[in-house]
Amino acid sequence: MDISEIIEGLSYNERKLLVALDVLKGTASPSELIEKGGFSLEVEVMGAASWLESKGLAVIKEDIQKFIEAADKESIKKGLPERRALDILSGSGGRMDLNTLSEKMPGGEDKIAVGWLRRKGLADMVQEGSSKLLALNEKGRSAVGMKMDDELLLERMMSSPVREEDADPKIVKDLRGRQGLIRDRLVTNRTITLTGDGRKAVSTGIELREEVTDVTDRLIQSGGWENVQFRKYDVGTFAPTITPAKKHPLTRLGDDIRELFTNMGFSEMSSEYVQPAFWNLDVLFTPQDHPARDLQDTFYLNVPNRIGIEDDALVQRVKDIHENGGGTGSTGWGGAWSKDKAEAALLRTHSTVSSIRYVAEHPDAPQKAFSISRIFRNESIDSTHLPEFTQIEGIVIDENGNFDMLISIIKEFYARMGFDQLRIRPAYFPYTEPSLEVEVFFNGKWMELGGAGIFRPEVVEPFGVKHPVLAWGFGFERLAMLKWNIKDIRDLYISDMDDLKKNTVF
Repeated sequence: MDISEIIEGLSYNERKLLVALDVLKGTASPSELIEKGGFSLEVEVMGAASWLESKGLAVIKEDIQKFIEAADKESIKKGLPERRALDILSGSGGRMDLNTLSEKMPGGEDKIAVGWLRRKGLADMVQEGSSKLLALNEKGRSAVGMKMDDELLLERMMSSPVREEDADPKIVKDLRGRQGLIRDRLVTNRTITLTGDGRKAVSTGIELREEVTDVTDRLIQSGGWENVQFRKYDVGTFAPTITPAKKHPLTRLGDDIRELFTNMGFSEMSSEYVQPAFWNLDVLFTPQDHPARDLQDTFYLNVPNRIGIEDDALVQRVKDIHENGGGTGSTGWGGAWSKDKAEAALLRTHSTVSSIRYVAEHPDAPQKAFSISRIFRNESIDSTHLPEFTQIEGIVIDENGNFDMLISIIKEFYARMGFDQLRIRPAYFPYTEPSLEVEVFFNGKWMELGGAGIFRPEVVEPFGVKHPVLAWGFGFERLAMLKWNIKDIRDLYISDMDDLKKNTVF
């Protein structure tokens, strides 16, 4: 496109900016253009400049400088804690016991002051009889009547922001360590400069005239369209890509799974993130010395650190089952079962806690329920593991329920999800027997997607369940990885807007 075609396609503001830059000798800042170029807002200037830059008529340059400024001016006026401690010590002969200093500097400021005095080498701890005293040394005594370097820098900041490059980096680092005392401010200076083509365009003589961009009914009815200049549009010029709003792929997958289960007659169940170990582990016949209870596998809470179990009869039934099998015919785990351990508060480690709570409230057949639930395990983060992830949980209570029915449900679920390379292998879980693990072939190897089984009598007996309970827990994120050929689970939670906009999963 030659220069005459480019000029013909310029908007009014672009023409106006070219003329203003020419008047200002080819280079100007947005503020200069607002003052002398007839613009009213910086956004007008930068909008026109961006279009001129895309057409090769101007160049925008940005110079970003970091400044440091005072944030908590009241604290700075009050003086640094060590300065006030210096004055107090100086007025008391240069030494003082810590209790007295604490009385003169309440609210913990004495401890901050002592820390900085010693860090700066202004005072020492000395033993005097049975007491420990804080005593000014020679450097501290000389600092009493003289401002320290950090105080001088703060004084400059109180007047105006200081460029980071004009300040001692060590002092700045120390001041940043004092919470809320100073803050950074980024200042961006922009200049707009005509290019060679821009100067050539101006030299051809640019006429400034208002243009009409919208054809309105009033313009047509009044006949005014005959006397106005319509702006010409360049259909080949740059325009931003417009993408429709869409749900996150994981949200859409969750919706698909919900639709699948509800179409199969399932109800959705849920439970709280925070659970007592009783519901997360003990009710599920997990022994109290099981490795899964260790801090290496489970997130225990400090607040609350305990959640009481009010149903004493249920507690007794679970205790008996753990110690001797209760009335199930099992021998249990033996040893002494501890209610204190069962009341420890934790973040649920599997969504099976939702299943067993649902069974406790709905013990009679038939029942079908599912959940898509967040769970937490003390896992190291890598390409296939996260400490916080999601499980697809489900149960079926049916008088005719058996292992074949469980496998059929699993195969039906994954078939509807689009996977046919599936295998089942034996597994062990404390709360199901028989138990299985589900694997799908992915990336040249078999990937485990979850476990399943039939709840043991020790699990369901306390709730009076008379029929088999089929249960499963599948990995939600791993299913997403398979569907979209993602090799790193972390990519699912990195909100890359460009990738999300281009995502075509529906």
